[in-house]
Amino acid sequence: MKAMVLTGIRQMEMRDVPDPALRTDTDVLLRMAVVGVCGSDVHYYLTGRIGSQVVAYPFPVGHECAAVVEKVGGAVTRLKPGDRVAVDPAMSCHACDQCAAGRPHTCRDLRFLGCPGQADGCLADRIVMPQECCFPVAAATTMEQAALAEPLSIGVYAVRQSVPMGNARIAVLGSGPIGLSVLAAARYAGVERVYMTDKIDARLAVARKAGADWAGNPERTDVVRAIEEQEPLLLDAVFECCGEQAALDQGVELLKPGGKLMMVGIPTVDRVSFVPDQMRRKELCLQNVRRQNECVKPAIDMIESGTVDVAFMITHHFPFEQARDAFELVADYRDGVVKAMVRFET
Repeated sequence: MKAMVLTGIRQMEMRDVPDPALRTDTDVLLRMAVVGVCGSDVHYYLTGRIGSQVVAYPFPVGHECAAVVEKVGGAVTRLKPGDRVAVDPAMSCHACDQCAAGRPHTCRDLRFLGCPGQADGCLADRIVMPQECCFPVAAATTMEQAALAEPLSIGVYAVRQSVPMGNARIAVLGSGPIGLSVLAAARYAGVERVYMTDKIDARLAVARKAGADWAGNPERTDVVRAIEEQEPLLLDAVFECCGEQAALDQGVELLKPGGKLMMVGIPTVDRVSFVPDQMRRKELCLQNVRRQNECVKPAIDMIESGTVDVAFMITHHFPFEQARDAFELVADYRDGVVKAMVRFET
């Protein structure tokens, strides 16, 4: 079969690789239909690493996907060949202390699609996943919507980890796919007002259209002052979704006493810093967000209920053979890209 693999910094090529095989009775063989290009995939493409996770070349990335079931193991009970599925990319052991504590996303033996040292990614004709990671989708749900359940699930989990949403007022710093997923999840949870920022005007336009109450570019606007003018008591929660030091600093300034700073973005640097004076005097809480923690199914339900739209994020489409072009586009933030999707022949 064919797989698109990283072969070096900013290098990617199509290669012939062995067909995957079912390893256990609960495994499912999937024929890929669509893969979304995620910012973390692009981190590996541009730098070959995220923190301590370093790519050993050649390596196939990709973890946002939807597929068609091609074959199932003998113990698979809820899937059959031909089913269309969304995929949770996290494979947990269900035996360690973290899994027992309801934290399978920090499993001691976690395997995650497209993560170096854990599992090959889904930029390939076929992959094998455990039955528990495959969620059937309704006939009316497109494969692209199904793939976008993965980034939406991160937004759902981030919102659940923050503050009660009823009358909350929040900011989302970074209006890429994850920031927009936080926006969608927050609106679903009943948040009262959402302020969003980004350095790319096209993304701000998408955020406004998707329901942001205010959106501003920090390169042209003092976003802290602009939001403070509308929210003199400041905000209940700030979701940092771009991985930048400046956004973390803005988040600390924007939070009211007792507020919560949600670190969702992935910094490209090894260290970030905070001003302890403000953090301490306002008794702020810092909450890291690690992926989605069993929120893929809730995200699918939100999409299929019709109450949450995700398709608005998709701005570009590429055939499988042109996956490198998709990565280049996203890496350079060209042409107003928000979400690029790679399509396979199905």
